[in-house]
Amino acid sequence: MPALTSQRALPVASLVYAAALWGVIWYPYRLLDEAGVGGVASGVFSYALPLALMGWLHLRGLRAARGHWLWLSALGLAAGWTNLAYVLGVLEGEVVRVLLLFYLSPLWTVLFARFLLHEKLNRAGWAVMALAAGGALTMLWRPGEWPLPANRAEWLGLSAGVMFALSNVIARHLDGVAEGAKAVAVWCGVVVLGVVGLALRPADLDFASTAPVAVWALLLAVGALIGSMTYAVQYGLARVPANQAIVIFLFELVVAAVAAYFLSDERMDLQEWLGAAMIITASLFSGHMEDAQVQETRDG
Repeated sequence: MPALTSQRALPVASLVYAAALWGVIWYPYRLLDEAGVGGVASGVFSYALPLALMGWLHLRGLRAARGHWLWLSALGLAAGWTNLAYVLGVLEGEVVRVLLLFYLSPLWTVLFARFLLHEKLNRAGWAVMALAAGGALTMLWRPGEWPLPANRAEWLGLSAGVMFALSNVIARHLDGVAEGAKAVAVWCGVVVLGVVGLALRPADLDFASTAPVAVWALLLAVGALIGSMTYAVQYGLARVPANQAIVIFLFELVVAAVAAYFLSDERMDLQEWLGAAMIITASLFSGHMEDAQVQETRDG
């Protein structure tokens, strides 16, 4: 038992580290935005850095995974949209509301796991879906209006959560593929989608000719953090079930709520707290789905 605990401790710690970092990374992105570096441009540069510095270290792993390149491409695109939509969402909207919509991901994890991992939708799965959906309806409901995201930032947060769930399930589907190969896929996905965005809005690159050294230093620091976080996520997801990983990632909400309180003076009303409690409960409940599924398989 002690050996099992020590084997699980490092993957869990890796996911906690990544969640904590995601809870505060929005702030340097906001600083970059205030300095004239838009969300797409900062996303491209901060993910291109680890790709350029460390991508070549994983060429062997990429060659070994050549039979899985289609799934690696899907992972890259899903993770690419997750990261870019997250950055743009927290730049434009209220951090905690965007994150709560992001953390509807257990709802999508249940569905993606059903179709990609062939996991049976048991009673725990239905409960997770009902709680997550109910929490979203509670948080978004306004008299006389449809309970939908109120602005582009919230839609971005919602779509980022969908793609986050998909990328987690794909990462689990790619069991046996080296974490380095998955990390390279994630970096490439962000860079590719970001380059497409910059091609549509080339003016976003105007900062490059006038940006002071401090801005470039901040971009480099964010890139280094992003690189370490990507490794941490892929290492943890390879060793922790996807539904349990969602629970660990909830630590991001705690960090983000505290950071938003002190750094941007954001507050939530009672209705938003009720919806948040339901979404968080759904995520906590999702951590028991695998155990319940295993038990149902045994009973069957």
